[in-house]
Amino acid sequence: MIRAAFKMKLKPGNEAEYKKRHDEIWEELIKVLEEAGVSDYSIYLDKETNTLFAFQKLTDHNQSAKLPDNPIVKKWWDYMSDLMDTNEDKSPVCINLDEVFHMD
Repeated sequence: MIRAAFKMKLKPGNEAEYKKRHDEIWEELIKVLEEAGVSDYSIYLDKETNTLFAFQKLTDHNQSAKLPDNPIVKKWWDYMSDLMDTNEDKSPVCINLDEVFHMD
């Protein structure tokens, strides 16, 4: 199992809407993530900086690198693009984080 963490940036004033949209996450998106080998996915918000911290577990032979090509993922990115900093393709600007400590 691979543990992965990254951060993203939420635009100011969008905290409630971001949470609402994730509370209503599409079942089809969850299925796509699970099929790609993603599990135990959590996102946290640092309200002082509007930084989103995401953590997920990936299977050893996950297909997460193919997620950006999935039409459901692209549709989600488009849906969320008004709330966050994004790239030209509307994918969220993500900065991968290196694990420096872990305790089970």
